[in-house]
Amino acid sequence: MRMTQGWTSTGPQSAEEMITEARKAFFVMFGFMVVIWALQIVNWAGHYQLDREYGLIPLRVSRLPEILTSPFLHFSWQHIEGNSGPLFVFGFLAAYRGVVRFLWLTLLVALTSGFAEWFFQGTNTLGVGASGLIFGYFGYVVLRGIFDRHLIDTLIGVVMAASFAYLVTIALPGTPGVSWLAHLGGLIGGMAGAWLLRDRREKAVAAAPAPAGSVPAQRPGANLPVQASGGPAGPADPSRSDLHKELGDLGLL
Repeated sequence: MRMTQGWTSTGPQSAEEMITEARKAFFVMFGFMVVIWALQIVNWAGHYQLDREYGLIPLRVSRLPEILTSPFLHFSWQHIEGNSGPLFVFGFLAAYRGVVRFLWLTLLVALTSGFAEWFFQGTNTLGVGASGLIFGYFGYVVLRGIFDRHLIDTLIGVVMAASFAYLVTIALPGTPGVSWLAHLGGLIGGMAGAWLLRDRREKAVAAAPAPAGSVPAQRPGANLPVQASGGPAGPADPSRSDLHKELGDLGLL
């Protein structure tokens, strides 16, 4: 959950590739969790001085860089505990199709979430928390399968949307102490990322009609006579020639 406090002016993958990327996604998210928990320990030991120094303060130009640091910080142990589970689950689901794409998505969501809070939130607030990223990953996972035209990802998106639809209510105004603007900005960023980072497969180019009188090109050896071992070459078997042609069209010969 992204929280605020009052503040005074102080392309298609093979199964092996998917398994490899899923393994990378797991370690990336594990590393991410180690970082935010380590920062929480340092933050807690320093009486949450990191929040005051690197949290996001809206409409203050000097604090714009904190758009990229505030998602790693939290106000309390309860705050980080509430964010950790959804962050790991949605982050892993967003990353298992490609870690590089996931890193671009994270940057995009951090920017849309942070700018939404920085520009529209009240000026006397301080915002930290990873929930903007959570909402971004959620929006990405729900829509990615549709834009990529991938059945498994579409089913995952449907299950996630049905299971966590209540999250959308936290992206609307009305919850005290919660930056719904950061949530909404993250959700919009994740949905935009599903489109911008979609698989761009090359479309099959339809074969142009051959000019009149020309002889169509054939795959070498596609219609050669079939010869039994040790015997003379006989006439080509039409059924086998057709089979060879079909296999050749499928790229199997």
